[in-house]
Amino acid sequence: MSQTPQPLGAPVVRREGRDKVTGAARYAAEHTPPGCLYAWPVPATVVRGRITAVHTAEALALPGVHTVHTHENAPKLNRPDDPVLAVLQDDRVPHRGRQVALVVADTLESARAGAEAVTVEYESAGHDVLLTEDHPGLYTPETVNGGYPAVRERGDFDRAFAEAPVQVDATYTLGALHNHPMEPHASTALWTDDERLTVYDSSQGAGAVRDVLAAMFGLRPEQVTVISEHVGGGFGSKGTTRPQAVLAAMAARHTGRPVKLALPRREMPAVVGHRAPTVQRVRLGAELDGTLTSIAHEIITHTSTVKEFVEQAAVPARVMYASPHSRTTHRVAALDVPSPSWMRAPGEAPGMYALESAMDELALALGVDPVELRLRNDPAHEPDTGHPFSSRGLAACLEDGAARFGWYDRDPRPTARREGPLLLGTGVASATYPVYITGSSASAHAAADGTYRIRINATDIGTGARTVLAQIAASVLDTPVAGVRIDIGCSTLPEAPLAGGSTGTASWGWSVHKASTALAQELRKHTGPLPDAGITVTADTAEETAATSPYARHAFGAHFAEVAVDTRTGEVRVRRMLGVFAAGHILNSRTARSQFIGGMIMGLGMALTEGSTIDPVFGDFTQNDLASYHVPVCADVPHVEAYSIDEDDAHLNPMGSKGIGEIGIVGAAAALGNAVRHATGARLRSLPLTPDKLLPYLA
Repeated sequence: MSQTPQPLGAPVVRREGRDKVTGAARYAAEHTPPGCLYAWPVPATVVRGRITAVHTAEALALPGVHTVHTHENAPKLNRPDDPVLAVLQDDRVPHRGRQVALVVADTLESARAGAEAVTVEYESAGHDVLLTEDHPGLYTPETVNGGYPAVRERGDFDRAFAEAPVQVDATYTLGALHNHPMEPHASTALWTDDERLTVYDSSQGAGAVRDVLAAMFGLRPEQVTVISEHVGGGFGSKGTTRPQAVLAAMAARHTGRPVKLALPRREMPAVVGHRAPTVQRVRLGAELDGTLTSIAHEIITHTSTVKEFVEQAAVPARVMYASPHSRTTHRVAALDVPSPSWMRAPGEAPGMYALESAMDELALALGVDPVELRLRNDPAHEPDTGHPFSSRGLAACLEDGAARFGWYDRDPRPTARREGPLLLGTGVASATYPVYITGSSASAHAAADGTYRIRINATDIGTGARTVLAQIAASVLDTPVAGVRIDIGCSTLPEAPLAGGSTGTASWGWSVHKASTALAQELRKHTGPLPDAGITVTADTAEETAATSPYARHAFGAHFAEVAVDTRTGEVRVRRMLGVFAAGHILNSRTARSQFIGGMIMGLGMALTEGSTIDPVFGDFTQNDLASYHVPVCADVPHVEAYSIDEDDAHLNPMGSKGIGEIGIVGAAAALGNAVRHATGARLRSLPLTPDKLLPYLA
């Protein structure tokens, strides 16, 4: 090749970008096999109860309608590990919006009309959908999401907090949040005569979907192929198999024709997971110089009656700041609500909002600069385990961010800056996210024409995975990135973990690096031209990733924000956001920046615009579409900057990389909330900070 290889870390343009903007990239609902039928679900209209009758005659009489699946005629499937997927298997209604029927028709319009014609009768029972601090059903689970213990105690918190000369005791509340990816959850399923199933699925992990469908339909995994070649966002909501894949496969088997099912957006909040609401009490005890002596972070949240999922929001407090005395607990109530699930930076995003808001309150009580307070409590070892950090760049992020932002030029007094009716304020918050790496496999192939091909069942959910994996291989093989082809997004490829928890590049990249290294060694041993079939090697990292690291491995960051609050309307407008992140070696500066600012903007939504409430009578999420659930738009984000501290960390993987998909959102909401407090002098402890909440403090 005549091109010069580009170093790992270069801002290589994502290779699928042109396909996406020209429409060549095909998503799950854009595959239309010959004879394809369309499906539309019928959601439950009661909160809790039993189905007593389903009337389908009117729907079946409509032109184009082929069948209506209900719990009475749908095929019985094997019980899944995830009970959310046991759709149309019994008459129970555990929450409003659960699918109770599925209409299959020749066209999307006919399927929708058929669904509207289905009438369902219920026997309703009383329901409970509201989380309260004193809910009688609260209990302490054994573990929370991620397998962390629900309760951790270190030292004697009660004594240390009581003796602390400076104390903060505050409770912060967050409502439910929804992922709302641009591409709705969708599946296109088709069966062959020899009992083989192919599903085009909008998923963060084709291999996991394959295994679930094989188990439920009584098939061997090799009989199922799941393709998730292009995915239009997920943010955690596509991290597990979702009901549309099961329903599409069920309907396709029954009709003998391909079936396509794209979930209507209004129905997504009820069936694809959400970030559960939390009530978080944070107590900080400190010496007069700002040294923390005690930290308590106590969480109350909800789960569903279908399965237990507990947001691990107190876990970040176990590792963030030095303190000899600590208590972190989680309690949960099982309510008649849809099952919560993963949403970008689960645990860290809501937990760090509360912790970093409390740190700001402590700084104000002490009269200490908020950046300086965090630096004074930066630990040398992870407080929870005592392990040394593989690298900890928090101080560097705070110092670099403060310099770039002009932090120390600000007037620290609340309400001191005005522009006519506008109050201006600035805020800061820290960020952290753990390093997760799991076993993966990949193959590397050298073709006779001098090009290379990497095959791995990774999933690109918009992060640029294809590009960075090609960069990793190219760096090992000392070849231009353009000479490396990447095959991803299909369950027939070498096994790899799903895209979630910022594990993707660190896990997939390690196996790609290992396979490419082995291929380079084979090529060095080879003499003469390559055979027509080329040379292929495979590698997996199960052994390497199974080893327990003696180091605490985390990414860190710092957020700075400036806001303007209109004293006439209560409206908060963001002037600028700046983030600095320490996430190991950055493998592609262009796509990394995209991930950082994407997370920051999602944090803006969490702080100012996104909110979801459950109607206590109807039991459903009131804000169930993009007209009522307000995600940030371009006008909300005038100026966002993201920078990185390139760390040299030899204790991660061969690339020295940490995950970057989550860290951008962590702390962003707190920085904005702290900026609003600085602007107005009012400390609001419930997100989002909408005008109705602010106006009473601006009179």
